Amino acid sequence: MVGAAPIRLDDPNFLAHPGLPCRGSVRILVGETDGRLSVSEQMAQLPTGIELCFETFGDPGDAPLLLIMGLGGPMGWWSLDFCHKLVGRGFFVIRYDNRDVGHSTRVHTDRPVVRRQLVSTYLGKRRHAPYSIFDLASDAVGLLDHLGVERSHVVGVSMGGMVAQTVAIEHPERVSSLTSIMASTGRRNVGWAHPRLLPMLFAPVATTKEEYVTRTAMGTAMIGSARYPRDEAVMRALAEETWDRGYSPEGALRQLLAVLTQPDRTRALRGLDVPACVVHGLADRLVHASGGRATARAIRGAELVLVPDMAHDLPPQLDDVVADAIQRTAARAGTDQPAANPATNNPATIRDF
Repeated sequence: MVGAAPIRLDDPNFLAHPGLPCRGSVRILVGETDGRLSVSEQMAQLPTGIELCFETFGDPGDAPLLLIMGLGGPMGWWSLDFCHKLVGRGFFVIRYDNRDVGHSTRVHTDRPVVRRQLVSTYLGKRRHAPYSIFDLASDAVGLLDHLGVERSHVVGVSMGGMVAQTVAIEHPERVSSLTSIMASTGRRNVGWAHPRLLPMLFAPVATTKEEYVTRTAMGTAMIGSARYPRDEAVMRALAEETWDRGYSPEGALRQLLAVLTQPDRTRALRGLDVPACVVHGLADRLVHASGGRATARAIRGAELVLVPDMAHDLPPQLDDVVADAIQRTAARAGTDQPAANPATNNPATIRDF
């Protein structure tokens, strides 16, 4: 498939490219999505031994944009419609399964992560994690290497936002712009979870498909945007697809431990010199909006977008708000204007919808 012509989907401006100048092995997995579009999954073998499943949309000649999903979420949680919008804004979109998710590598450890480890780590006890946010950031950069992409706009949501921040800190030469969505800095006194959500976070993991689908519905009700309710049939289908593509209960716990052991990035974020935007919902109960505000304060010249009634999800009704924020931030990468006034270290713009 390498070097093959683009596959045209139902919109002539929306392209999925299975044939890219990739390094290493490529395995094509073709599957139906929502009955409207068909896309191709590819596998990237990284030098670390991690194998990542990814998809691309759009023209490879357009500006690359890497989408990084959050805890336990496969790339399909970035909806096709949302990817379509980004392609329409001139991006070559890359979405992928993090390690321990979907069709990507499962990390094997001698000892499984157990609930008491998570609780004690949350309470402040230092723990060794099977891997870290830094490792997840290295995976993202490894995927860019595989695709031959030197620089990319980077967008992450929730845990993916933490990974995206880390990519910008550790590999600034690879990041054209940064958009961090409903994430935090890693500092413990900002971006906290509402105490009533803790039983859900540390509950025993689902072990059957129906249990996972049921818990996903309950979780959506607890952390989702009540102002923007999701179609129950669509959400059930998404949960079933997530399970069928290879949901790993143990993998979700390993990712959660990586989140709980992440460092405070505040000082490192202050050193960034990249166009940045922070998007956060004011109704977010899983990562309090203080996490978004702290992230924007730390990054010179960051735009802070506060969205009333948005909680910890990506409702399709807000796709344009998020896509526009990404596009504005990417556009700043093409200007000669300074990133910020170093004397103030405050966000350049606060947009409160």
